[in-house]
Amino acid sequence: MGKRFALKPEDILPLAEGHGGCIATDMILVDGKSVGYMVREAPVDPADSGWYFMAGDESQAYMDEPNHHGIYDVNTIANYCPEIIPLLDTPAPCAFARDDQGKLVAVPYEAPED
Repeated sequence: MGKRFALKPEDILPLAEGHGGCIATDMILVDGKSVGYMVREAPVDPADSGWYFMAGDESQAYMDEPNHHGIYDVNTIANYCPEIIPLLDTPAPCAFARDDQGKLVAVPYEAPED
């Protein structure tokens, strides 16, 4: 059985086209949670934006399960959370998380563990 996304394909608008692909978790796309943490690594491919989007409360066990995330167009994630749009041109490496008021703000970038 396939994933049941919170937004239907016909509801996706051209809000942030041309940014390339990204990785995002099902907590955003299936559960409909807002982006709570976003990090940009150096892109590995011309079609790759380098962006990773998470709700922010995913456990390591959740992230270790490949079926809990996938590759999507950044525009798709912008439709789920338009607040990311002004941050998309921030050069890598960078990271943003929600502050106490719920606003996405810059936070220290931490390189991923191998």
